[in-house]
Order: sequence, then structure tokens, then C-alpha cells
Amino acid sequence: MTTGGTIASSRAASSDHVVANIRGETLLTSIHGGTDGIEVDLEEFSSIGSYAFDLPLAFRLARRIEAILREGAHDGVVVTHGTDTMEESAFLADLLIGDDRPAAFTGAQRHAGETDTDGPRNLSDAVRLAASPKARGLGAVVVFEQHVHAARDVTKAHTSRTDAFRSGSNGKLGEVDGAAVHINRYPSRRKTYASEGIVSEIELVKLAMGSSPAFLDFAADQGARGIVIEAFGRGNAPRGFPQAVERLVRRNIPVVVASRCHEGIARPIYGGGSGGKDLQEAGAVFAGDLSGLKARIMLSVLLGSGMDAHAVRDEFEQP
Repeated sequence: MTTGGTIASSRAASSDHVVANIRGETLLTSIHGGTDGIEVDLEEFSSIGSYAFDLPLAFRLARRIEAILREGAHDGVVVTHGTDTMEESAFLADLLIGDDRPAAFTGAQRHAGETDTDGPRNLSDAVRLAASPKARGLGAVVVFEQHVHAARDVTKAHTSRTDAFRSGSNGKLGEVDGAAVHINRYPSRRKTYASEGIVSEIELVKLAMGSSPAFLDFAADQGARGIVIEAFGRGNAPRGFPQAVERLVRRNIPVVVASRCHEGIARPIYGGGSGGKDLQEAGAVFAGDLSGLKARIMLSVLLGSGMDAHAVRDEFEQP
């Protein structure tokens, strides 16, 4: 399934703009050596850069992947996607698709018009992964530069290098080495939700030294139905944030605290007026090891499932 992105992009005629303009058939024929006898059905879902994706579109993509798997004729689904928001679309799919067959997201860092584009190799690896019996139970994954990453853990860590994706302290799931698929571990914390909709009005706020809590109130006034804060360290904030959190919680707007650190767990430990304990006492929910990006995706799904504040807290704070 194609959605656009760098893998399906080249420079527009008479312009220095790189745009998504490559058809799915061309992507398939670009695979060096073909697909090694693996039968591939093609569907073009969209043709845009992933920076133009939004949560409703990503939700429709996840639902389409699920429908294809439900038909029962395929071993898995490969999704070509732009790298900017690939980790978000992949995690949304992971939360919504209960089938044990994989959804393998892949793309490219170098567009199709470059002589050393990485798209064909990544696509070939993703096809092999999706067709492999070893991929059962992986859920949604990102396949890039031979590595296989769990959707929950993966993040884009470099703007331009071909090995752009990392899985932090949990590490990758495995790798694709030529025709061989090696899986070293399976995700242990996967959980799916039967949601018929999604709440897209979720804002993400990253904190810096001396940040003002005014944006939280502004976002709520503009229609935000949930807020995720990427806080300091274990989940601490500047002065004034506990009071702002309390105001939002009173308005039935959940506030989730993640850490702006790349690794580790957000957990309320510190007091002092605006530490994690103060945020928790004001009503904030802590996201554990989820990044701010992933916490936003999960909150959108939980609210879309109709969960109340207590249920949202329980889901985020599961051990």
C-alpha cells in the first residue's frame, strides 16, 4: 500500500521542489532482483508527504490495513510512507489492528530521483518481512536500513541519514539480511483497542527552561480535548504548570506527562511546587516509557474509544 513520501518522490519538472509523484507500479519495479517470488498486490492509498498527514488520515490508513488483513488472502501488509511521521502512523496502526499478521512500514531518506536512493532496498526488505512466518505477532513495525523496529519504540533520530530510525533502550526487534529474516525478540507490551473513531484534537507541548503554562489554557480554549506535556527528566515542569493542569482537568481535558528525554520512564517522584508529584496531584497522568509523540497517539485512541478520565489513567499506568 502506497501513501507517498520520499520513497515515491522526485524533483518536479522545472523546479527544485521534491514532491510525491511516483506511482506504486514504478516502486515495485524498482526493487532490485524483484520480490523473489513473493506475490504482491498493489493499492495506492494516497500520494503526499507524511508531513501533510493528520490523525484522521492515519486512522483511515490503519482501518484500511485492518480491512485488507481481514479479507484473509495476505500474509501481511507493506506500507510505503514518508519518514517524517512514519512512527506515528505505525503506532496508531499497532494500537488498532488486532490481527497477528504484520503491517510493515517503510520508506526512504533519499528520493527516487537520486542514484543512490535507499527506497528499493527498504521496500524489498519490508516485503520479505511481511511475507515471513516469523513476523507473526510483531504487530506494526518499521523496516528500515535492514532493521526491524517495534512501532511503540521506534523514532526517527536523524534528519537525513539512511539509518535514521532507532528504538532507544528497548532495541530493535531484528533485521532482514538479504532473503533471511531474523527476529530476536517479540513486543511484550502490545495492546489493541476496538475504536470506531479517533479524537484528533490533542496538542503536544514540549517544555524548556522557564516555559509558560499559558499555552495549555490557550489550547483548551481553542478546542483541545487532551494535552500531552513533554516534561523535564522524570516528568517535572516549570512553576505554574500544576495549577494549569488542575484547571484543564476540571474542564474534563486529560493531561498526560511524558519525558522529553530519549530514554527512561516518566514517573512522579519530585515535589517542590512543580515536580512530578505536584503534577500528579493536580490530575496529570504519566505516560511511562512512551515518548510525547506516542503518548499523543495513544490518548487520541483512548478518547476515541469513549474512555473516561479514570480509564485513560488505568491504560497509561499499566505496569
